[in-house]
This record gives sequence, C-alpha cells and structure tokens, in this order.
Amino acid sequence: MFQYLQEYLFRAENFLQSGGIVMIPLLLVSVVMWMLIFNRALFLRQLYRKNMTREKAGEFVRTGEIPDRGRYKGITALFITEFLLRRSNSTSMDKRILDETVMAVVASLDKYLAFIRVLVGVAPFLGLLGTVTGMIATFDIISFFGTGNARAMAGGISEALITTQTGLLVAIPGLYMCNFLTGRAESLKQQISSLGIYLKRYV
Repeated sequence: MFQYLQEYLFRAENFLQSGGIVMIPLLLVSVVMWMLIFNRALFLRQLYRKNMTREKAGEFVRTGEIPDRGRYKGITALFITEFLLRRSNSTSMDKRILDETVMAVVASLDKYLAFIRVLVGVAPFLGLLGTVTGMIATFDIISFFGTGNARAMAGGISEALITTQTGLLVAIPGLYMCNFLTGRAESLKQQISSLGIYLKRYV
C-alpha cells in the first residue's frame, strides 16, 4: 500500500514538473475551487433537510418562538430564525423586515458562487498560457539546435499539451458543479420568495 502511494506521488510530481511553472497556479485554482464547491454543497444540502411546512412556519411567526435548530434545520427554519431575531413587533415595520430578511437569505445562497465561476473561467486560460510558454520553449530549442533534436523539443511540446489538458480537467467538472449548485440555490430562492409573501398574513 505504501509503495503504491509512493509510486502515485512520484508520477504526480513528474506530471506537475512536465507542465512547467503554470501548473502551480492551476493547482492552486483547483484546490481553492473545490474547497468552495464542497463548502457550498454541504451548506445547500443542509438547507434541504428537516424542513418545516408553511403552516408551521406561520405558527412560529405568530407566537414569536424561535424554531429548535436540532429539530428544524432547513431553509424555512433559517429564514424564520433570521426574521424573528430582527422583528420589531410593529406590523408595518415587520413587513419591511420580512422583505429585508428575504433579500438577506437569498444573498447568502449566492455566496461564493460568483467566485467559483471566476475560477472555472480562469483555469482554461491558465492552460492556454501554459500552451504558449511550452511552444515558446519549443521554438527556442529549434532556433538553437534545429529540428534534429527531437528529445529536446519533446519537453516544450509536453509542457504545452499537459497544461492545456490540466486546465480543461479543472474547468469541466468545476463548471458542472457550479451549474448544479446554482440550480439548487435558485430552487431555494423560489421557496424563500414565496414563503415571504405567505408569511405576511401572520405578521
């Protein structure tokens, strides 16, 4: 097992070295992007669990009791808790606070998604940058040794192809996950918007 892991790390190190200096920012982009993706995935997944009905949410608003976070963990419980912590017990003011709470919760659902999209877009361009630097290295070798030194030329071509491949490998699954998380967030936004309208009768 240890020998297999050591061999895998050795291959990964060779792969990174073959891609040249551009592989370092590509690796950083990949790590940061997937950390944010896992953060958003866990956050949105929790908002779909142990949810409450609209009627139950109305009861909490009417009584002013904050939902038990051990029993209710969904998006509705989060919304009700945020509203009850802000409410002023003035009907006209509470309706405005309800609208503000809708906007605040909706904004929290979009957190990091724009940054993830930026990282997804940056990855292919870093791969393209690696392609350019690899081809420049290849042409430098050709200018010194001509086309007869195939082994020397192979290093630059390898750098160009590996960085392009890595940029796409980072961007494609990242784009899929970004669209998936955006869809989940949009569904929750619709729930919150309709819930905010429904709860005005209880304020």
